Amino acid sequence: MKRRTNNKYSNEVADYPEKDQSIKRNRKWSDQKNNKPYKNKQQKLSNYGNSYQRNDKNNSTSNRARGQFQTRENNLDDLIWGKHSVLSVLETKSPVNRIWCTSEVRSSEKFFLLLKEIKNKGVLVEEVPWSRISQITLGAVHQGIALQKSYSKTVKLQDLISYCKSKSSHPTLICLDGITDPHNVGAIVRSAEALGCKGIILPQRRSAGLTGTVAKVAAGALENIKISRVVNLNRSLLELKEEGFLVVGLSAESNVNITDFKEKVPLVIVIGSENKGLSLLTQKNCDYVLKIPLIGKTPSLNASVAAAISIFQLSKNFTSIS
Repeated sequence: MKRRTNNKYSNEVADYPEKDQSIKRNRKWSDQKNNKPYKNKQQKLSNYGNSYQRNDKNNSTSNRARGQFQTRENNLDDLIWGKHSVLSVLETKSPVNRIWCTSEVRSSEKFFLLLKEIKNKGVLVEEVPWSRISQITLGAVHQGIALQKSYSKTVKLQDLISYCKSKSSHPTLICLDGITDPHNVGAIVRSAEALGCKGIILPQRRSAGLTGTVAKVAAGALENIKISRVVNLNRSLLELKEEGFLVVGLSAESNVNITDFKEKVPLVIVIGSENKGLSLLTQKNCDYVLKIPLIGKTPSLNASVAAAISIFQLSKNFTSIS
């Protein structure tokens, strides 16, 4: 008679495979049961984190897309596209700020002479690919050409100089160097007209055009002041100096305060952008480079604010403003 043993190394386990499998299943079920609350909690936290990140990403994406759409929608108010529509605007001599066209349209018989003539008047004419115009017009049927309307007519630089000399013996002109923000341009136009300046000079490139935003911020000043668009800003400054104007630039790095300037001559005040200021070449073409003395800890001023302060200060030399 054989004795039955309970040794775990006994060979009886092999005789009962079903019993062995049931023990393994019970052990697995027990492990799952013991770890279930922790795993569920961890899964819920993970799902919540993923959901939060996904919602946050979707919200930021939708807000960004909505802002871009609103910006583009506002810009479309100033745009005209299509060959017949653009041709009508050019033939009626309506004010234009900018034109985009393909090489085929620019060299065509209808548009070649018109585009050449309007470019000589200071309008920026850009030759771009078809896809670029589609991007500007948001996929409209543009036929290879689009333009941006101007809210004020521009004059040639020589005509502006003649007008200034006929109105005053010591006129003041404002020249903008690289100011691309339309809100700043509009505010400068408003201050310049209110403080008695005779005209404003804008470069074709690196400058905001006379768009609807500029007209709105200017609050009617565009209708009462002369605007000139020039191809080369520094060449225009040299031309103004030959006509007897003194060119004065504004720079925070200058050693001469604007309060120490006492010249009583026709002036051209050159104002640079907030980020870069006056370009080096423009500074070389200035007769004087002045700074507005600041007392507080703020190192610089907004471009439109600096323009208003400088116009008021320099105008006091030969004008009584009440």
